[in-house]
Amino acid sequence: MSSYSYLTIQFKIMRYFLFFVILSFCSLSSFAQVEQATLLGQWQGDNIFGSALYDNSYNEIWGIAVNNREFAVIGSTEGTHFIDVTDPNNPEEVQFVEGAVTGPAIVHRDYHDNGCYLYVVADEPDSNSATSKSTLQIIDIRDLPNSLEVIYDSDELIFRAHNIFIDEANNQLYACIANGTANPNPSFDAMRIFDISDPFNPELIATHNSIDGLSIQQVHDGYFLDNVGYLNLGPGGFAIADFTNPANPVLLGTLDNYIDQGYNHSGWLDQSGKYYYMADENWGLRMKVVKVDDPTDIEVVGFLDAGSSATTSIPHNQVVACDYLYVSYYYDGLQVYDISDPVNPVRIIEFETSSEPDANNYKGAWGVYPFLPSGNILVSDMQEGLFVFEAIDQNACAQRRQICEGNLSSTSNQANEAGLTISPNPAEDFVTISLNKSLGNELLDIYLQDITGKQIINLAGQVLQNDYTLNLPNDLAEGMYILTLQGENQRFSKKIILQ
Repeated sequence: MSSYSYLTIQFKIMRYFLFFVILSFCSLSSFAQVEQATLLGQWQGDNIFGSALYDNSYNEIWGIAVNNREFAVIGSTEGTHFIDVTDPNNPEEVQFVEGAVTGPAIVHRDYHDNGCYLYVVADEPDSNSATSKSTLQIIDIRDLPNSLEVIYDSDELIFRAHNIFIDEANNQLYACIANGTANPNPSFDAMRIFDISDPFNPELIATHNSIDGLSIQQVHDGYFLDNVGYLNLGPGGFAIADFTNPANPVLLGTLDNYIDQGYNHSGWLDQSGKYYYMADENWGLRMKVVKVDDPTDIEVVGFLDAGSSATTSIPHNQVVACDYLYVSYYYDGLQVYDISDPVNPVRIIEFETSSEPDANNYKGAWGVYPFLPSGNILVSDMQEGLFVFEAIDQNACAQRRQICEGNLSSTSNQANEAGLTISPNPAEDFVTISLNKSLGNELLDIYLQDITGKQIINLAGQVLQNDYTLNLPNDLAEGMYILTLQGENQRFSKKIILQ
């Protein structure tokens, strides 16, 4: 072969090689492209003072859908603000509930709803007063936007709690790093558990500073589902426990001494129940993908970050809605990841909410809420207030939640009073829906959804006179489901446990 031919072949090989390298690079760049979230609206209160510690006027965000309207619930140093975001381009404050303690002492408030009631706590009493303590507030939200009713406001059960989470299937509220005047602990309890079956009369049923022999300094936050708790233990790592017997929980597994370990802050379970997305609240540390389907063998199987080179990048709170992970990332703002491949999250959307310069501090995006029926995303920024972003995909599952419809509550007690019963419950292959005659005279749509909001059954225009048997799909997994009956003038929902 001549030198010319040899060089020509080599050149062609090199050219094709470079072509595929460039093609691969372009493909990867396209795959890794991160888009800006679409900002729809923003809200700030008038002259709300900042905290003494972090100059944050605002803290936690929650969302509720009542009477076919959508509301953001955002905490501040003053109390709890209810913002109508049904028109997301024009957020409007419609109600406000003052906190038991207000002013620069307040850094944290936290929220969770159950039925037609919103539960509210704060983490700071007034340090300048020996008697001024925060309270547990329970708010009836059924008449929004017209009015609210605070049905419980007392420091007896809780005068301080860092976070709360409600296991809705069991009507149990878990309060993290909590204390109350009725059963005071000088150093606070790592966790307290309350029965909230009757929202007018919540009851303390257990306090824990150890679980099944494991001493815990604190439960900073947790995710609770069907009596299983996924516990973020701050300096103590991560644990999973069974709270079927709230007074004597069983430790299922622990995780400590893992890569990028710091202050184990918070996390959220994916819809499969196999993976937990977890943040250590330390500057420069990555978030973790944790395999939890075998609690005896918990392991970190993946990492993710905000794509920032700043050593001050730090995650705060995260929420999973179907195939997306939403994170409030302090200075880096809103970060959204595609977790359709749960072990390899892909960052797809971002928006920097904060105008604060990066520093070794806690400022910027505090919380995120993606569960409104519209799919629109709510973010609270500690200094900037409320941000409303457009849903990632209007047609995608977003675990959307309609809380209640005026006086037609989604609580099972009111459904029973109206003559609606579901049996057996727990169920296996079917449920029988029993209605009184007044309900049975109307055509009703029947919906069955899982806890992620995914629709399992959709039956339109059913006549439910006497007893109606609803057969359940054979491949339906065990767990909690929501059965909804929707008519022209009435709507009822009940929880079903499939075993």
